[in-house]
Amino acid sequence: MISFVGAGPGADDLITLRGAHRLAAADVVIWAASLVPEELLSHCRVGAEIHDSKAMTLEDVTAVYQEHPDAATVRLHSGDPSVYSAIAEQIDWCLANDRAFEIVPGVSSVAAAAAAIRRELTVPGVAQSVVLTRLAHRTAASMPAQEGIAAFARAGGTMAVFLSAARPDELQAELLSIGSVFTSQTPAVIASRVSWPDERIVPSSVGRLADDLRALGTTTTVLVLVGDALGPDPVSARSHVYAPTYSHSFRVGQPDG
Repeated sequence: MISFVGAGPGADDLITLRGAHRLAAADVVIWAASLVPEELLSHCRVGAEIHDSKAMTLEDVTAVYQEHPDAATVRLHSGDPSVYSAIAEQIDWCLANDRAFEIVPGVSSVAAAAAAIRRELTVPGVAQSVVLTRLAHRTAASMPAQEGIAAFARAGGTMAVFLSAARPDELQAELLSIGSVFTSQTPAVIASRVSWPDERIVPSSVGRLADDLRALGTTTTVLVLVGDALGPDPVSARSHVYAPTYSHSFRVGQPDG
C-alpha cells in the first residue's frame, strides 16, 4: 500500500493521528526536506528506509515505488495532499500499475495560519468564500487563464495565495488590478513557516504587501492571506445558526424581543 500522507503545516503534533500511524508502520518513507520539518520523521519506526525527494523527479519517486512492491510506503507531503502536492500524476501511476493506494488528509497551512492569527476566514456579511490560488510564473502553463489572481480579486471573499512571495510587486499589482474589490487598505497577513519553531506572522495590507514581503527576507513556505475578514473590528453580523431568533432542525427560534 502507498499512503499519500499530509504532513500538516510543519509542527510534528499537527499531523493527523492516522498520518502518524501510517508513518509508524511504514517500511519506506519519501519526504521533502525542503518543505517538511525533520521532526515529522520522529513518527517513523527505527529502520525505515527514508528518501528525501527535494531533488527527485517523478520518475525517481515511482522507481522507489517499483522497487518495493510489497512495502508499506508513505509519500509524505506538506500541508494537505489535495492542494499543490502533485499527487495527481502519482495516483495515475498507481492506477496504471495496479498499486493499492490511499490518501490521508493533512492540516492545511491555510488553517494553521488562520489559527495563528486567531481569525475566522468566513465572516457573515463580509466573506463567505475562501479562494486558494497562486501567481502564474515559471509554471504558467499550469494556470488556466480564468484563474489568475486578478480574476479572483474581482469576486472578493478571502484569498489564500501560495507560492508567490518571490514576486511581491506582481502579486500586489494583481490584487489591485482594475475591477478588484480589494483596495490598498484591505487587510493582509503574511504567514511564513507557520507552526514551525521559526514561524513569522506579519500583519499587513494590500498597499504595503510588496514592501512587507521584501522585508521578510524569505520566499519559501510563505502564505499570504488577503481580505476584509482579517480585519481587527468585531463582527457586524452574527452567525444565523446561533442566533436566538433563527430556527433550524434542532431548535425553534424565539421571536425577537
